[in-house]
Amino acid sequence: MRKGKKHQQQNTGSQVNGNGNVRRQGEQESRKRQKLVEIHQALNSDPVDIETLRRAAISEGGLLTDEIRRKVWPKLLSVNIYNLPAKPSKDAREGHKDYNQVLLDVRRSMRRFPKGMRVEQREVLQEQLIDIILDVLRRNPQLHYYQGYHDIAVTFLLVVGERMAIAMVETLSNHHLRDFMDPTMDSTKHILNYLMPILEEVDPELHRFMLRAEVGTIFALSWLITWYGHVLSEFRHVLRLYDFFLASHPLMAIYFAAVIVLHREAEVKSADCDMASVHHLLSQIPQDLPYEDLIARAQRLFLRYPPPLLAKRAALQSRKSIAINSFKDFQLATLQQRPDAVLRRQLHRQPPGDTPPAATSQLVKVAVWGISATLGAAALAVAQTAMEWAPEFLLQLF
Repeated sequence: MRKGKKHQQQNTGSQVNGNGNVRRQGEQESRKRQKLVEIHQALNSDPVDIETLRRAAISEGGLLTDEIRRKVWPKLLSVNIYNLPAKPSKDAREGHKDYNQVLLDVRRSMRRFPKGMRVEQREVLQEQLIDIILDVLRRNPQLHYYQGYHDIAVTFLLVVGERMAIAMVETLSNHHLRDFMDPTMDSTKHILNYLMPILEEVDPELHRFMLRAEVGTIFALSWLITWYGHVLSEFRHVLRLYDFFLASHPLMAIYFAAVIVLHREAEVKSADCDMASVHHLLSQIPQDLPYEDLIARAQRLFLRYPPPLLAKRAALQSRKSIAINSFKDFQLATLQQRPDAVLRRQLHRQPPGDTPPAATSQLVKVAVWGISATLGAAALAVAQTAMEWAPEFLLQLF
């Protein structure tokens, strides 16, 4: 009888645990459905409710699917999907000063594409990636290519397709990424300089340890300038961070770097206190990070220690950073967007001869989205980039 009661109690406990899991799953599904409703309402508001879209992108789970990203990402960057740049011509490659370097970097990016993709498909996408990068640079002579830029461009190509990727990468390059695209690395070094003041505010002991080790911040360079696309092996994690960064301040990527270091505080302090040991440890980013927790912590640190509070210690005045200085105006501009339904009606009302050459027809848009939807689903298996950072690129930092 006692054994029977004990067995019955164990079954009851298992049943409670099972019910608890079911309840949690039900709550998660309920939150997802609620988020989908809020995103749909925000996209169809006039003007588009950008603040709700930003909250959705930042909050747990981000934008959930590539289909939603194709609708929300353009709004976060004020990109009109009915007025996209024309498909680049191959003539744009001729004589471009960055062509050889872009070609070399794209050829080394094979592992950024989905596993199992046919060679012919990947080669088509690599050609499109070259065209995206060169077209953005050609149309924006103030921008200067850097190694790692292709890691950002390929993420957009795999999710939204070629023409929308051009528009989004161009906008991003003139705002969030602008400091990385100067002719020198001075602005990039200044952005990296924010890392240590954040650590000093949160964990002075860890900060002192890293100063003694003289490790510097170069270990975080590839994290920052590729938005972690170069160092994360799972594409879903890259996409989650892109949701977060697109909805945030341009410096959020460096706050995320800080929370990674803080998360590994015990490992860092256990290492030998010298540059080689600490740099080696930190440059090997773990692939099993608790991304949602780190995103939430980075957001809290940004609110508690905003960039103006840290700028003096980072040896950066806001006027020197184009990305920081223009961000407020950029945010305000995103608030004036019309919903896609209105943009579509406006496009259809135009006389045939007045249609802008860069405007997309509904058929073209559906075709692009259909192709990129297939790629987006497959891209969940993307492996880590194989590119090794060029020594000549790193020498610019010293």
